[in-house]
Amino acid sequence: MPGDERDRRDRRDDGRPEQTRPRDRTGRPLPYGTDDVPLTEDHDPATVEEALQLGVVLWDQQRFFEAHECLEAVWHASPEPDQDLWQGVIQVAVAGVHLQRGNPVGAATLARRAHDRLAEYPEQHRGIDVEVARRTCQRIATQVEEVGVEGTDLPGPFPAAPGGPWFTPDPSALEPPSTPTPVPDEPVWLAAGKPRSPRRP
Repeated sequence: MPGDERDRRDRRDDGRPEQTRPRDRTGRPLPYGTDDVPLTEDHDPATVEEALQLGVVLWDQQRFFEAHECLEAVWHASPEPDQDLWQGVIQVAVAGVHLQRGNPVGAATLARRAHDRLAEYPEQHRGIDVEVARRTCQRIATQVEEVGVEGTDLPGPFPAAPGGPWFTPDPSALEPPSTPTPVPDEPVWLAAGKPRSPRRP
């Protein structure tokens, strides 16, 4: 009925929906006023490099929901040749979220999608140990099928190659840029008026 908390919509100043209800560490909304469980924290990095660094820290704390939200800034700013790399890494984190939520179908599906997205990259790229990430995907999908979600291990530490992950807006770059990259308001492919690469099934 009107006025019921279930019907209340959080809105931004421009009228667009915004979720302000507290969420648990896996991103599930909780009743207003909840403060007796660990909650997600809002992160507002100013640069893509800050978002990446924070995403790695949160990942290593097994706060996969928050990690994936930070890493989306990296994906959104990435040039087209790197989009599947960063989206694949994000999907590994989301597989971890599904495991924490006890959702075997979601965990296995995201792990397989991530594996497919990462398949086109070399063993190490942009400071990501892509081979480790792919093996993690295979392990999650196999364990979910064989022993169920309760027996499946979460993703391990962030799959960083020696020297750590790094971002560049230049697809031909062999090292990080010398100046920080601002977090974009929208994905590069939208801002440039270009369609995104087709999603793999």
